[in-house]
Amino acid sequence: MFESAAALAEEHATLEREMGDPAIASDPDQLREINKRYAALGPTVAAYAAWQVATDDLETARELATEDAGFAAEVPGLEASATEAADRLRRLLIPRDPDDDRDVIVEVKAGEGGEESALFAGDLLRMYLRYADQRGWRTEVLGSTETDLGGFKDVQVSVKSKKAPQPGEGPWARLKYEGGVHRVQRVPITETQGRIHTSAAGVWVMPEAEEVEVEIHANDLRIDVFRSSGPGGQSVNTTDSAVRLTHLPTGTVVICQNEKSQLQNREAAMRVLRARLHQMAMDEANAASADIRASQVRTVDRSERIRTYNFAENRISDHRTGFKAYNLDTVLGGELDPVVESAMAADEAARLAALGEGTA
Repeated sequence: MFESAAALAEEHATLEREMGDPAIASDPDQLREINKRYAALGPTVAAYAAWQVATDDLETARELATEDAGFAAEVPGLEASATEAADRLRRLLIPRDPDDDRDVIVEVKAGEGGEESALFAGDLLRMYLRYADQRGWRTEVLGSTETDLGGFKDVQVSVKSKKAPQPGEGPWARLKYEGGVHRVQRVPITETQGRIHTSAAGVWVMPEAEEVEVEIHANDLRIDVFRSSGPGGQSVNTTDSAVRLTHLPTGTVVICQNEKSQLQNREAAMRVLRARLHQMAMDEANAASADIRASQVRTVDRSERIRTYNFAENRISDHRTGFKAYNLDTVLGGELDPVVESAMAADEAARLAALGEGTA
């Protein structure tokens, strides 16, 4: 396994030399790509060097221990250091998701349960907006269909990092595990007998795609305009500003009606459509990918029930990782990191196990 680390160290050294090449330095685009790759390799190369030092120190101590008892006493500590260095390097060698640094579009849709499901979809939306705010990300609601009681039949929101994120800190890296069915157990505000009901909402998280990545031909689109509907302020229900895009080859439909102008709604709908088509292509590729199959956390199946929110017990349970906590109110307030990190840790463990099997 560590032979690949040696190859990465060589690549890192080559990139460092290239950055000093005047021809490359005069090409901003090429230099930016080299710098990005150089920075990405840095932690792994540093861990590889630390592992080499720890291994060399251990071997030296073992050789000298046959002649000097003082060196023999150092061996257990050096063994622990070498093991720790090897574990860190092994984790860094796990193939990274190339989309981890991407911004995302999050869709939340009410499921079975009528108005209660729509209200829960609103709770999930606010949870993600608060979580994004805590992490310093920008959010923008691209489209939504609200209900009379303040819930959402569906809503799409973009989540963007304000600056280049550190590895594992981008919107996609942390939110990609949220896709699936979220189940709620509570007494709805419409319930007069105090009975606990179970309903659900679906979440779909997609990396946002650039125009050059997803080609959409004009002939493949049907564009309909109509008057906005549902609760709203000025200009709602007065002009044909809402836009419905239908991608004919896939049957994908996107509706955006939040903005006052038809042009703004069309641009927002195109962003959602590009993200959906990009995600479809990713899902097809991931279905055949051993790396994705190795993960026990994130699946292509959007119908998977991933989490339960039990209001009576103030409990949140993730069914994929076994995570359970009795601070549901805090989580819904945006403190989502412990839940997200349980998914990230489980995913890493599964990939690490698969990596070990592949090198056994």
